[in-house]
Amino acid sequence: MTAKWGTLIAVCVGTFMLLLDITVVMVVLPEVQKALGATLSDLQWVVDAYALTLAAVLLTAGSLADRFGRRRLYVTGVVLFSSASLLCGLAASPLFLIIARGAQGIGGAIMFATALALLGNTYQGKDRGIAFGIWGALTGVAVGVGPIVGGALTQWLSWRWIFFVNIPIAVAAIIIAQRQTPESRDPHARRLDWPGLATFSAALATLILGLIRGNPDGWGSTGVVGCLIAAPVLLIAFLIAERRSREPMFDLSLFRKPAFSGGSIAAFAVSASILALILYLVIYLQNVLGYSALGAGVRLLTLSGSILVFGGISGRLSGRVPARALLAAGLGAVGLGLLLMRGLSATSGWTDLIPGLILSGAGVGLINPALASTAVDVVPRNRAGMGSGINSTFRQVGIATGIAALGAVFQHQVSTSVVAGLQRIPDIPAATVHKAAEAIVAGRGQQALQAFPGHARQAAGHVARSAFTGALNDIFLIAALVAFAGAVLVAVLVRSRDFNLAEEPAAERTSRSEELRFDKAGARSATRRLT
Repeated sequence: MTAKWGTLIAVCVGTFMLLLDITVVMVVLPEVQKALGATLSDLQWVVDAYALTLAAVLLTAGSLADRFGRRRLYVTGVVLFSSASLLCGLAASPLFLIIARGAQGIGGAIMFATALALLGNTYQGKDRGIAFGIWGALTGVAVGVGPIVGGALTQWLSWRWIFFVNIPIAVAAIIIAQRQTPESRDPHARRLDWPGLATFSAALATLILGLIRGNPDGWGSTGVVGCLIAAPVLLIAFLIAERRSREPMFDLSLFRKPAFSGGSIAAFAVSASILALILYLVIYLQNVLGYSALGAGVRLLTLSGSILVFGGISGRLSGRVPARALLAAGLGAVGLGLLLMRGLSATSGWTDLIPGLILSGAGVGLINPALASTAVDVVPRNRAGMGSGINSTFRQVGIATGIAALGAVFQHQVSTSVVAGLQRIPDIPAATVHKAAEAIVAGRGQQALQAFPGHARQAAGHVARSAFTGALNDIFLIAALVAFAGAVLVAVLVRSRDFNLAEEPAAERTSRSEELRFDKAGARSATRRLT
């Protein structure tokens, strides 16, 4: 095996494990809830702990790799990710699982930050484009098969095996990387921006903590108010630290180009809307409609399959259609798809979601390739790595804040509707109404309903189901508005003249376009990595 093939295989194997784990976890969360007695807030943290640590560490991991060696950091990331996977599989409580997921996010950030750098250092010219294309195609496969793999492992073995299966994959990636991948460093590597890392991480953590704990603890509680005040203060401190730093984690000057700001907004909007909603769709499919993890995974193929199909179409269009048009159209399609999913009732079935899932998936597929080129083609070539990293960070921040914010609305609406509905059922004691509402919001609806008299149980079940679908309709609308707002901002901010290719002399443009033709082939597929 040559060094080129060894590097490509090592990177692809590790990245496949990383991305498979993202979609797999979403599908099995209801099973985790039953096994560990987790609340809805716990489930939100299982996803957000991973997204937060990945977002916070991603750019710092790139700097560490440049300084200490990209292969060394990649192997370190694989070891950390797989070790944390083992701990996730052994978790006996929601808190233990959340902490282990946070460790997974750190390992994932290190792997992700170094994967493209290893390929870029090993391949040049046409070979580089082919390598990125293979890597990107594999990431698309991981995203597509994730729900099915997660559902199958859960149904035939246990939800714990979605984490245990990472161990042999990690061992293979480590062996190949150590034997076949050459080491590389940047002699001019940036210094680590510790103030930026600390303030950015703290700002995100306090914001998410405040949003998730708002309903359980009360929005006026000292802890929640303190978190929601601390978050903007820490964000301002982060911006000040970045402006003063000689080598900032976030180069704020990149945002002077409207197109770069527009691309970051698009990354946030698509993640905070349809991608954040996947958690609540999975809970609806399993806890309300009664499908197994495998059944839910099969039905979510309408979304992931549409993403893959339209991602390929968008990739072929990207050379002829402006990025602004693809991004705006994609976000508009996501918004329309979410509106199509509204209107659920207690008697609705999963087929009512199909048109909206297909259209939303088509929107995500249109966005991904254009988002990749926007992230790197509107910044100086020597800042392309940071541009791509910032864009990926905005994706993770969008998922984390979207899940927390939509979840806050969702929990409030379910609780309010359940209390109002149960109070209208005469045979349910008033003293048990609020306790039952808390149990239903926490995902323990079946146990709560069993405590009711037999003749009231059916009516209470209808109330719970109506409350759930009503709250789901509300967050569909909010997510659609986020997507539409993103589409408008992208249409205004992303300008063709901001792209580097448009600024180059005509003599250089032909050569550069040939180079981009190969690089974009990989980038178009690569952006499917975190959807």
